Amino acid sequence: MKIGIIGLPQTGKKTLFSLLVGPAALSGHSDARQPGRGVADVQDTRFDRLVALYRPRRQVRARLELVLLPAIEENTLSQGEALKDLSEIDAYCHVVRAFADDSVYHIWGEPDPRREVAFVHNEMVLHDLVVIEKRLERIEKSLKKGKDDRAEKEQALLARFREALEREEPLRRLELSDEDAALISSYPFLTRRALIVALNVSDDAVADTTLRDELARAFAGLGGSVVQIAVRAESEIAQLESGEERAVFMADLGIDDPALHLLTSRCIDALGLQSFFTVGEDEVRQWFVRRGALAPEAAGAIHSDLQRGFIRAEVMKYDDLMAAGAEDKLKATGKYYLKGKDYVVEDGDILTIRFNV
Repeated sequence: MKIGIIGLPQTGKKTLFSLLVGPAALSGHSDARQPGRGVADVQDTRFDRLVALYRPRRQVRARLELVLLPAIEENTLSQGEALKDLSEIDAYCHVVRAFADDSVYHIWGEPDPRREVAFVHNEMVLHDLVVIEKRLERIEKSLKKGKDDRAEKEQALLARFREALEREEPLRRLELSDEDAALISSYPFLTRRALIVALNVSDDAVADTTLRDELARAFAGLGGSVVQIAVRAESEIAQLESGEERAVFMADLGIDDPALHLLTSRCIDALGLQSFFTVGEDEVRQWFVRRGALAPEAAGAIHSDLQRGFIRAEVMKYDDLMAAGAEDKLKATGKYYLKGKDYVVEDGDILTIRFNV
């Protein structure tokens, strides 16, 4: 997954990025007009418990690739600036400032979370409308030269997109057939990407979810989700050496889920993904696959040869394994399953793929 951190100037984007991937990721990054890049390990308690159970020689967490994008200002998106960086993103984490601090300027004089969310959304809508208008012009010229079934289908689909955007409805809200999705797969539509709004609150506002809930209701039509993070507080806590100290301070502030846990789960959900695991003495590893994927597709996430030569999947359910306490005890209960090509993988499945190529 590639997640873009976006937002207006001085909203806490850089601090959140450093919190998620570590401050070293921005060492030498002096040009704010260029994206910063880093990788964060997905934190999942199921993975930790599997590692404790198997004690493998190697453990590989699933990972998020994070991109800190330049600050968004008027016409940044609608005029296509930073398009190359934006178009490669799977989901956006829009950091919205909800803290007051006279020492940190705001481009509008003072924070206005509702206005920030609407502003960035409108910029993305304008960008997508510009893309559509340009493409429709080219299609119309092409169709004057002769009939083209594919171009006519694309024209109708883009007209549907334009109608939605003119209602300020993001394209992520539209249901598309596989054929429709293929038609527009190469287009850099920003409102098609998944969206998570991260409300950056002050230390003393962590437990008060009133604003978060208000924004979630007000912008339900965007098809995203809203989370609340005290970025500065978590950044300071992360610098403590002791895990116990960090846990105490988090509890004192009322932070139930650290930012990485929170954003990871929302990104996975927003992108329609789920986790499965492979385990053994050699390695415990977490993988992502789309929700509803069949066993051969999960095999392909590991390696294309496993999908090509798929024979069967041997399946353990995470909860069953934890209840049994060991693989041999689980097998004795009859809860070790053999599944074929039509098996729909479930979140938390532990798979062993049998194949032949």
